[in-house]
Amino acid sequence: MLEVYWMCLSGGVLFALVSIIFGDVLGDIFDGVFDALSFDHVDFLHPMVLVGGVTIFGGSGVMLSRYTAMEPVPVALLSLMIAIALSILVYFAYVKPMKNSENSTGFSMKDLVGKIGEVSVPIPVGGYGEVILRVGAGNTNQIAATLEQADIPAGTRVVVGETKDGVLYVFPYDKTS
Repeated sequence: MLEVYWMCLSGGVLFALVSIIFGDVLGDIFDGVFDALSFDHVDFLHPMVLVGGVTIFGGSGVMLSRYTAMEPVPVALLSLMIAIALSILVYFAYVKPMKNSENSTGFSMKDLVGKIGEVSVPIPVGGYGEVILRVGAGNTNQIAATLEQADIPAGTRVVVGETKDGVLYVFPYDKTS
């Protein structure tokens, strides 16, 4: 049984080393090849959890076999319990928080309605200018037209009233209302 533990431990360490050294290169080579086998909706089958569990099983099996007087079956059961416990810990302490922290910089034009921005290029009546809006963790520059029949100079704070055909229709921001 010691050979099985050593195979699990060395296989996990080898996987970790290959992932660290060649992860990006292999990811680019095999991009899309295994999409049919994707388990994106099942987070606990993440490679870090599975391979980590196998590695922990092997490492704890080697240590328990060598440094305790336990019989092989209790060693295997205890190693399995340790591997499951630490895999659960890896899942909840690392994988799940990382998945939840993924951010997107994408937005919909409809999301901009009601946002406050600043005119960067003056907006003439019947023409177009540009506004800068804060979206997520960054800024976006968008083409804008006025909703009111008045020019809006650069530096004026504005509110997006509506969007149509990729153009934001804005009006000056009045703090008193």
